Amino acid sequence: MDRETIVKEIVKALELFSNKIHYEMKEMNNQLRTEMQEMGNQLRSEMQEMGQQLRSEMQEMGQQLRSEMQEMGQQLRSEIRGVESKLETRIDALKQEMDKQFEQLNEKVDLLRDELTDTQETVDLLSSKTLQHERKLRLLSKQS
Repeated sequence: MDRETIVKEIVKALELFSNKIHYEMKEMNNQLRTEMQEMGNQLRSEMQEMGQQLRSEMQEMGQQLRSEMQEMGQQLRSEIRGVESKLETRIDALKQEMDKQFEQLNEKVDLLRDELTDTQETVDLLSSKTLQHERKLRLLSKQS
């Protein structure tokens, strides 16, 4: 094979490799978006479920409290305070858990950003090297 054919084959191989890297980056980006959407949907669903559970619990408590209020007066007020405290504790615990999950999600997103940055830097380096090789090949081609 002559040099021009070899150069063309090398350029073609580099273009194929570059296309493959670009495709993989797009795929990774799509996967990240899909995972983030899925996590968001899952968290929304869990939040709605928790909200419905809390509403249901509060409705049950409300009915119970109304029936007992006629009989117990002062005793009912202290029980309400206890229930409110438990609800606040539960809500606080849920908030802490959600904060923790959001923090974990943010950490994952940060890691994925770092990986994407590393991948982009690798692509930039490979592109730079490809251009350097192309220049050398052109120079060698002109010299021969």
